[in-house]
Amino acid sequence: MKLESKAAIVTGAGAGIGKAIAERFAREGAKVTIAEIDEKAGQGCAESIRGEGGEAVFIRTDTSDAASVRDMVARSTEAFGGVDILVNNAAAFVFGKVEEVTPEDWSRVFGVNVIGYANTVREVLPAFRAAGGGVIVNIASVSSFIAQPAFVPYNASKGAVAQLTRCLAMDLASDHVRVNAICPGAIRTQATDRHIASLGMEREEGYREFGDACPMKRMGRPEEIAGAAVFLASDDASYITGAQIVIDGGATID
Repeated sequence: MKLESKAAIVTGAGAGIGKAIAERFAREGAKVTIAEIDEKAGQGCAESIRGEGGEAVFIRTDTSDAASVRDMVARSTEAFGGVDILVNNAAAFVFGKVEEVTPEDWSRVFGVNVIGYANTVREVLPAFRAAGGGVIVNIASVSSFIAQPAFVPYNASKGAVAQLTRCLAMDLASDHVRVNAICPGAIRTQATDRHIASLGMEREEGYREFGDACPMKRMGRPEEIAGAAVFLASDDASYITGAQIVIDGGATID
């Protein structure tokens, strides 16, 4: 029970990596707020956690909307008495070459992937300071530091997440707030399935191709990202801040 009695907010926790993190946090003893824009998915995650004996509430949240985030943090604090952990996971998946991407695309991807992260950090800081500290885990990506074809907007946003993490770690250390990032590679999620379909491939074909691109010859599972999130959120990582943990089966080892 590495997170016993801790109150955690996980954004984008209705599916994929966010859902796996929320469920693992609950099993480790945390009280979890599911901050998700998809009401059906968010409710489903919260009900799943409660069905296993954990504590969870769903609060519909658009992280790109500062007012929505402010309301979510206030309601989460009221429900659980504070906030100890924030996991920024909500993401917009916008791909393409620079000439293909519209101004609306840029606004959406940065609004969720970068400004959304900043919105949640800003709103939880009073609770962290009142508690004498806290932990932030940002879900970045290997796309934060590698180039990929026709991935311009997404990679630009994830590169910003990596730099946001380092700057926050520096600025918030005096408040006893640790800030770290996880950089997943190819993970089996619904978002990955949609990307595979957009490439004109069958799902299993895509899984094989993506898996073959790394030394471990397989794609990762959301639960493998959740394990790292628990570590970073726990006292086991008490002297780690400003770090990026790469979880990609060795795909970017060279």
